Amino acid sequence: MDNSFVLCFLYNTVFGRMILKLLVHPNVSKFAGCLLSSGASKWIIPYFIQKNEIDMSDIEIPKEGFSSFNEFFTRKRKLEGYNLSDDDMISPCDGFLTIKKINEDTVFKIKNTHFSVKDLLKDNRFAEKYKDGTALIFRLTPANYHRYCYISDGRIIHYRKIRGLLHCVRPIALRNVPVFIQNSREYQVIKTKTFGTIIQMEIGALLVGKIRNYKQPLGTKCIRAGEEKGYFEFGGSTIIVLLKKEGIRFNKKLFEKRDVSGEIPVRMGDVIAKCCDKIDNIISLLLVSK
Repeated sequence: MDNSFVLCFLYNTVFGRMILKLLVHPNVSKFAGCLLSSGASKWIIPYFIQKNEIDMSDIEIPKEGFSSFNEFFTRKRKLEGYNLSDDDMISPCDGFLTIKKINEDTVFKIKNTHFSVKDLLKDNRFAEKYKDGTALIFRLTPANYHRYCYISDGRIIHYRKIRGLLHCVRPIALRNVPVFIQNSREYQVIKTKTFGTIIQMEIGALLVGKIRNYKQPLGTKCIRAGEEKGYFEFGGSTIIVLLKKEGIRFNKKLFEKRDVSGEIPVRMGDVIAKCCDKIDNIISLLLVSK
């Protein structure tokens, strides 16, 4: 059955919405997570690889094979390094990037859903600091690699976890419910060496969609660009990075890959931006708005 048909049924019919209400119940989500982490789910793996045309050539495959679908979904790549300079900001994940200028009233429209930065962060102080900044939205599809990293060197100065209903991040869902307000999410405020203070947020999704961030001490420990931050268990997922208005120069080569919807395919470790002066920043934001 086509996924779009299922989503239409769940979100656009009365009976479908009744089923959806049951699906997003925490106990159902927990059961689904246990099922996908059990050996009974192994049969899904070859079908999923074939259906999504996943390249397994650079993946670490356990000697005995993957023990469950979730072990496969959270698969690791073979060790790879990034040749970065101090002024490089990198993509935290594989997926599709949209760059949005934060407007004066701090309200975004992303895939037909409106939400404010205040609702997203649940913190008026931080929302105020990013009202003239830029948002980087990374959309991961089920076929993408679901581990992610830090985008820049720095120190974690604040952490918050916000619980919420887990909803699908597919576009049809976004037309009917305030997805980014309802989804569970976690974010860290990071004081970087080059890009000022940024926010990096992970958002969960329908059914499992669990965020598994590694614990990092606040304040003194330095994190590194490319250092693995965590991973998503099964479920569509999103990462949002908020930047202040200080000078950022985006990689012009990215915009050559932009599709008709404005999304840019990226791979974890791709250089997406560099530090610059204010004149360069104005040029960059003009590029974003085109």
